[in-house]
Amino acid sequence: MPAATSLLPLLHSAPRKDTHWRRATLRKIPSDVADMFDGVADRYDVCNEVLALGQTRVWRKALVNAVAPRPGEVILDLAAGTGTSSLPIAERGARVVPCDFSLGMLMVGHVRRPSLQFTAGDALHLPFGDGVFDGATMSFGLRNTQDPMQALRELHRVVRPGGRLVVCEFSHPTNKVVNTVYSEYLMGAIPSLARAVASNPDAYTYLAESIQAWPDQRTLAGHLADAGWRDVEWMNIHGGVVALHRGFRD
Repeated sequence: MPAATSLLPLLHSAPRKDTHWRRATLRKIPSDVADMFDGVADRYDVCNEVLALGQTRVWRKALVNAVAPRPGEVILDLAAGTGTSSLPIAERGARVVPCDFSLGMLMVGHVRRPSLQFTAGDALHLPFGDGVFDGATMSFGLRNTQDPMQALRELHRVVRPGGRLVVCEFSHPTNKVVNTVYSEYLMGAIPSLARAVASNPDAYTYLAESIQAWPDQRTLAGHLADAGWRDVEWMNIHGGVVALHRGFRD
């Protein structure tokens, strides 16, 4: 069973509030992405609620239902941020391991949700042994990795045979009218709202750009299959604004 990495030594290296936070680009250089998330950690949960128009609870509920954690199981929640996606899994009786590579996010999560055992880890080089998890989730994090295929292969490695993966990501609405309105919201409204509520508004310009550049549902399903996941399927939420992808390990 995996052990969480202690965060106590990291408290002394927590990000300073007066640091100049970088804005990640679509090159997704890991240090830039981590620094960007460090810079928005304090207000991240509030900003998500505002920019997602209050729909984050709907997405989290769908994610938990898709992974279907059972009491006694060990579930990896990769890119867990401050742990908002991890708590509903724990409430089902499973042992959840929230993992993220942003120390700023981990510090905020450690303070706000002390019942969770946060773990520092990189999605491309997970600090866990082979086949130690019954299942894994990744919410809105795969898009931010520099090598999504490597992340999917790493998730495949650490999940036991018969286990499952659920990826929750922004996607592509299937209705043309909805897609047009969604695109206008991403590139117009989100940056404007972010300037009012976010500690690093430029981070949300990257958010909009990364969503538009992300592959559609069928293409992402193919990536999961190529990484070794079988019986891959997806489910659209809000017409494809968000999509859940699920696969199983042989």
